[in-house]
Amino acid sequence: MTTSPSAYRGTLRTITGLVLTAVMLFPVYWMVNVSLTRTSDMRRDPPPVFPVNGTLSGYRAVLHDQMPYLGTSLVLGLGTVALTLALSAPAGYALAILSPRGRAGLGFALLMAQMIPGVIMATGFYAIYLNMGALGTVPGLIVADSTIAVPFGVLLFTTFMRGLPEELLHAAKMDGAGSLRTFWSIILPVSRNATVTVALFSFLWAWSDFIFAATLDGGGPHQPITLGIYRYIGNNNQEWNSIMATAVVASAPTALLLVLAQRYVAAGVTAGSVKE
Repeated sequence: MTTSPSAYRGTLRTITGLVLTAVMLFPVYWMVNVSLTRTSDMRRDPPPVFPVNGTLSGYRAVLHDQMPYLGTSLVLGLGTVALTLALSAPAGYALAILSPRGRAGLGFALLMAQMIPGVIMATGFYAIYLNMGALGTVPGLIVADSTIAVPFGVLLFTTFMRGLPEELLHAAKMDGAGSLRTFWSIILPVSRNATVTVALFSFLWAWSDFIFAATLDGGGPHQPITLGIYRYIGNNNQEWNSIMATAVVASAPTALLLVLAQRYVAAGVTAGSVKE
């Protein structure tokens, strides 16, 4: 039986995809492996590929030492999501539907804002927060993290809402709905995919932020998990199972969110049409 060229190419693509996926996921596997490996076994040469004599001591250390950092990161992530959606959704609606004067210039400004390096923005925030006494505060970090997420959110909402059927707007106008009622009762519910996408990326940016956290920390009591891992490495650079266990625990929420929201993200990033 002869294999067709198309079937051969399909098999080759599948194998290539599996190999590339294995290569990209190997650091994740090794992180989990090391988090379960005893400290004495890490000195073996070569190191064990599987944690045969595994231990959960690293995860116990995480629960003891890193929970305050994880709690702060969760508050920062949720706060950034709330602020980003509160600002970007109405702004996207205004740019897409209300067509204000100068919207082209505003869209260009949003693109330029995304090109500014984070370290430059962090320096500016440091000078402002120093005068305000806001260094090391959770609201200050939420505002800083939102400056990255809001331009992205406005652009995504604008693109998505421009693709909404005009019949929706005409029907709302015929029923006597004003701009605010139209946005809240009609536009926002059908923009679910864009909302989930913006919320997810906002949370991921806030959760993984290090530059703003390190610059605006100010020695405050509320520090995110990125600083917790950084300082844990500095203080316990021999306890690699605890370090990797911290990294696993810190990665778990974002990985779970990506799995749960991937359907909405796939639709949101290809914004421009609504199919209900």
